[in-house]
Amino acid sequence: MRLSVTLRRVFLPAVGLLLAATSYADSKAADPHAHHRATAKSSATQRSTAQYEIPALQMVAQDGSTVSVDDWFATDRPVIVNFIFTTCTAICPMMTSIFQQVQMRLGDDAGKILMVSVSIDPEEDTPEVLGEYAERFRAGPQWTFLTGSLVDSIALQRAFNAYRGDKMNHAPVTLIRAGNESEWIRFDGFSNAKELAAQARELM
Repeated sequence: MRLSVTLRRVFLPAVGLLLAATSYADSKAADPHAHHRATAKSSATQRSTAQYEIPALQMVAQDGSTVSVDDWFATDRPVIVNFIFTTCTAICPMMTSIFQQVQMRLGDDAGKILMVSVSIDPEEDTPEVLGEYAERFRAGPQWTFLTGSLVDSIALQRAFNAYRGDKMNHAPVTLIRAGNESEWIRFDGFSNAKELAAQARELM
């Protein structure tokens, strides 16, 4: 009798944990964007500053032109960077919409900055796909969408401490700096378009 009670005490909690894990796995399989949807509901944003070394990479813009990333980022213009992929249905449209709002808030001054959206799914996000995505969000000439090899995309993500392994685990990160050699301002979480636009004007 005591053995039966002991087994029940050990076995039932274990079954409960197994069922919970199975339920979570099933829900994640049913909705691969579940992590993104949970992140999208969070309003927490953390601001910090950091220095990053931009690697010497060759990537491709949405118009098919080749970009030497380290040289390209060596500009006196303010630079704003985020990381997205076009098949993301939760946080990426929100992040891209924030960039669109920054562009609108800056108006004629938008041409004085460089906006960069880096694809973390370059195998799917060809220049043509990114070009259509850019048109959907009415990206101006100052806003470039970058793709390339998966190796180079990961290298650039790592350089900005934005790599989270699987693309479904990526989190919203936005970075802005005044120009070459300047310290980056980093926003972990959803940045605010009004604040970003004001920050960009301040750095011009």
